[in-house]
Amino acid sequence: MNRVRCRLGVVMDPIESIQPKKDSTLAMLLAAQRLDWEVVYFLQRDLSVRDGVARGDGRYLTVTDDPEGWFDIGGQWSGELGELDVVLMRKDPPFDMEYIYTTYILQLAEQRGALVVNTPSSLREINEKACTTWFPHCAPPSLIARSAEELRGFVREHEKVVLKPLDGMGGRSIFVVAENDINVNVIIETLTDYSTRFILAQRHVPEIVHGDKRILLIDGVPIDYALARIPAPGESRGNLVVGAIAEGRELTQRDRWICDQIGPTLVEHGVTFAGIDVIGDYLTEINVTSPTGIRELDREYGIDIGGELMSAIQGKLQP
Repeated sequence: MNRVRCRLGVVMDPIESIQPKKDSTLAMLLAAQRLDWEVVYFLQRDLSVRDGVARGDGRYLTVTDDPEGWFDIGGQWSGELGELDVVLMRKDPPFDMEYIYTTYILQLAEQRGALVVNTPSSLREINEKACTTWFPHCAPPSLIARSAEELRGFVREHEKVVLKPLDGMGGRSIFVVAENDINVNVIIETLTDYSTRFILAQRHVPEIVHGDKRILLIDGVPIDYALARIPAPGESRGNLVVGAIAEGRELTQRDRWICDQIGPTLVEHGVTFAGIDVIGDYLTEINVTSPTGIRELDREYGIDIGGELMSAIQGKLQP
């Protein structure tokens, strides 16, 4: 790693498809560029393994904070991924088998010396919904099951419940059901595919009307402000992609307590950058795949979360 200039690879969705005003990956790349780091851009299809060596066929990338033209694709870069100093894994879910195969490739790059953020093992181990069960003292009462009878019993016990698939994102296929809802059975049948798939049930937290707070953590330490996503009228989901309104807020004492409970475990698993979701006093998700919220908080509070993240990454590189 004795290079004058850091070379950063990023695995992401097609850069032409992002929303630059909201995209956290773009914020990270702009911060890396301010440090004069080279950026190499990859799609999943650009990665491969030859005789046990992870390789990539990417392109040099220049980014600009301009909503009319935020990137320029340069010349080709081909080589071993382990030759890169840093690899950001920023591909959005779905967390399917292709995603898992990508983490296998990135783990080979990690073994050859690249710093992968977040570590491939953490991406596999920390399911964004299921890992809340590691912290039951922080989360609302919850159940992971695929038994319709068990799930119906949980709804009866708590009267109003949120049902989620374990592999979704952006509020997809999330249902709020009540004990007397005539659609409870069909919703459970659909989400579990007739008791063949596990889902997460959580007691409904009524404070969702005041926002679903996204709290960003770097090396287990929270940014001082949360991005509250307030559901749109007629909605129960605090997701920006389904019309929620974003509003910055200072962290509460309870928010910081939750972060104190979670932070050391994230660091232990190799998570450099995470985004947790808190509704009221309760942890509801831990996002380690491609957390968002940087751009909105940077604009509202005049901070530089991408820069803080790059500083943390820089501190992990071998001198």
